Amino acid sequence: MADLKLLALDDEDLAVIAAHLQDAVLRVGDMAYLKADRRFAVVVNRFDWDHAVRSEGKTQRYIRRQTGVRIEHVQGAKVSGIDLTDKERVLSLLTLTFEPGEAPHGAVTLTFAGGGAVRLEVECLEAALNDLGAAWATRRKPEHAGE
Repeated sequence: MADLKLLALDDEDLAVIAAHLQDAVLRVGDMAYLKADRRFAVVVNRFDWDHAVRSEGKTQRYIRRQTGVRIEHVQGAKVSGIDLTDKERVLSLLTLTFEPGEAPHGAVTLTFAGGGAVRLEVECLEAALNDLGAAWATRRKPEHAGE
C-alpha cells in the first residue's frame, strides 16, 4: 500500500485528515510548536482505518503507520489538560477541527481522549499528513463506546 500524503487548505480538507488520524497515538514529546518557523509538527502512530475496513471478516490483524503531521502559519499555541513536562505520556487523538475567524484566520484544535487539547491560532489553514514509511501489524482495533 502506498504511503498516504494529504494536504488541507480548508476545513473540508482538514476533516479528511482528521478521519485518517482518528485514534492515532503519540507521546507528548513527539509534538512541537516551532515558534520561529510558525509551524506545529507531530509524529503519530495512526491506525489505518482503510486497511481495517478491507480486512474485516478476513483477518483480525490491523495496521498502524508512523505518520508526520504539520500545521503551518501558526501564530500561537495553547495547551490544556496536558502536562508538557511528561514527555513519555501517551495521548490518543480523537480529532482535529478548524474554527474560522476573520478570514483567512482561524484556529486548529487537536482534541485528545481524556480531555486534553492543543489549540493553534493560524494565519490561514495549511496542514499536511505524510506517512513516514514505517508500518506494522497489530491485533488491536480501537473501540468506541456504543460500538
